[in-house]
Parts: sequence; C-alpha cells; structure tokens
Amino acid sequence: MKRGILVLLSLSVVVTAAYFTASKWAIRHETIMFKDPTRNDRPVEVDVAVRFDKEMQANAGMITLPVAILNHGNTVKFTEYSFLANVFAARGYLTVSIQHDLPSDAPMVTKVGELYVGRLPQILRGVTNIKFAVEQMRKVQPNADYDKLTVVGHSMGGDISMYFAKQYPDEIKKVVTLDNLRVPFMTDGKFKILSFRSRDTQFKPDPGVVPDPDQCEKAGITVVDTGFQHNDMRDTGPDAAKNSIQAMLDKFLTDTDSDVAPVDTRNAPATILEPGPVSLYVPVEKAKNAATMKKTEKASSASTN
Repeated sequence: MKRGILVLLSLSVVVTAAYFTASKWAIRHETIMFKDPTRNDRPVEVDVAVRFDKEMQANAGMITLPVAILNHGNTVKFTEYSFLANVFAARGYLTVSIQHDLPSDAPMVTKVGELYVGRLPQILRGVTNIKFAVEQMRKVQPNADYDKLTVVGHSMGGDISMYFAKQYPDEIKKVVTLDNLRVPFMTDGKFKILSFRSRDTQFKPDPGVVPDPDQCEKAGITVVDTGFQHNDMRDTGPDAAKNSIQAMLDKFLTDTDSDVAPVDTRNAPATILEPGPVSLYVPVEKAKNAATMKKTEKASSASTN
C-alpha cells in the first residue's frame, strides 16, 4: 500500500512538472528598468511574468490581474526564481520580480545581537523598492490589483516579504516565504502564510521566527518541511526540489484563491495541503490522536456490522 502511495505522489509531481513546463511557453517575460527620483535615480529593475491570454483580457478591461511580488535572496539575482514566477503567471497572476541590491551598494554588515542581525537597512531598502515598483507598475499595467498583494521571497527576500506584510498588512492577500531566517512570522491571522523550510545545518532561523505548531494552527499558517538545502530553493537548485515546491505552491494557491467567496483567515485553522514529496509541519500529538480516533471508529463499525 505504501509503495502505491509513493508511486501516486511521484506521478503527481511529474504531472505538475509537465504542466508548468508546457505552460511556461504561454508566459511572457519582460525586464523593465525604473529609476527612483527620490533616491538619486536609483535603478530598480523588475522582471514581469504574465500569461499572454490573461494579459490580453486585462488590456481589454475584461479582468483584473492578481499581483505577486517576488523578492530574491542576498547576492542572488532577481531573475533566478523563474520556477516560482511561472507558477504564479500560469495561474493568471501578474508576477513582478524585483532587483533589490546593486553592485554600488555598501556591503552588508551583520552583527549578532542587533535586530535581524543588523540587516534592517537592507530590509527597509527592499520595502521601499516594493512600494516604488508597485507604483510604477500601476502605469505599465493599470488593470491589476495592486491593493492586495501576494508577497513571495527566498531567504533575505522572505524577510523583506514578511517585514513588508508587517508594515502594510491591509495591502496583503498572501505571504509565501522560502527559508526566511530573521523576521518573525505574523500570527494575527489577517492573511494566509505558506512557508517552505530547509533542513540545512548552515541556515537556521533565529529563535522565534517560525511559530510553534499550535500558533500556526490558530493563525492559518502552513509550514512545509521540505528536506532540501537552503540554496536548493532557486533556479539553480535540483529539479526535485523545484518540482516539489511548485506542486505544493500550486495546491496552496488553488485552496486560497477564490473570487466567489474570499476566506477570512482570522483565527482559522491552518490549511492542510496534500504534502506530495514533502512533509507538513504538524503537531505530533494531534496526529496520534487522529490515528487513535480512526482505529476506534473502525472497531465500532466492525462490531455493528
């Protein structure tokens, strides 16, 4: 039976990978350079990914595109997360990946004991970049929902995403992080949060960043223990890691995107997703209790038949 389940899960990942491989040919990527006059014409480069058919419908005023903002990790290029951008674009999002740091920027200086290990200046710069890029994108594609953003980020980009959500919670629809290590999760349940975690001994989250299972359940937070390395979570990572993350992310978006009945996540239980090749972070005791209840139900059913 277990072998049959493993085969089924493997096929699920293969089908998902094939879907995104085929659909990416219907996705248009464009790189746009903006310059922020309030910061001495600082260059803010973005990569825009959008489905051709959805873009045409938006240009005709038929639909309003949901918007996803992608934020890269430290020293990683904004174009190195196309495997994530394509998931959102395939589902009809206008996806905007932002380049946050420049070669001319001062080097990051980290110090244990300081807030976010001294990375607050870089995080604040990222937040400013998001606000600026969003305002510029309103001019490029006005038929998109910039008032309710889905923010996504890996590592440092995940910290930027979470900090942005803390600063502008009313402008957030969803948050997706991949191994953010410094900025603690929001636990007030105002929006859904999905976080992929690595099992990398060199990249450990600071204490208090990832809530405990009970907090996650109360706040509607889904934490996925992937078993992959921290640096596997970008385009240069192995296909197994990218395909698994794509499959889980697509399932999360399926469960949380609803134009008919938006879900109020305040005090809602955590979303339970089909794990595919990765395991969910769930309370062990609750899992044992559920198994015990199932055994009791089966015994009771057998005695009455």
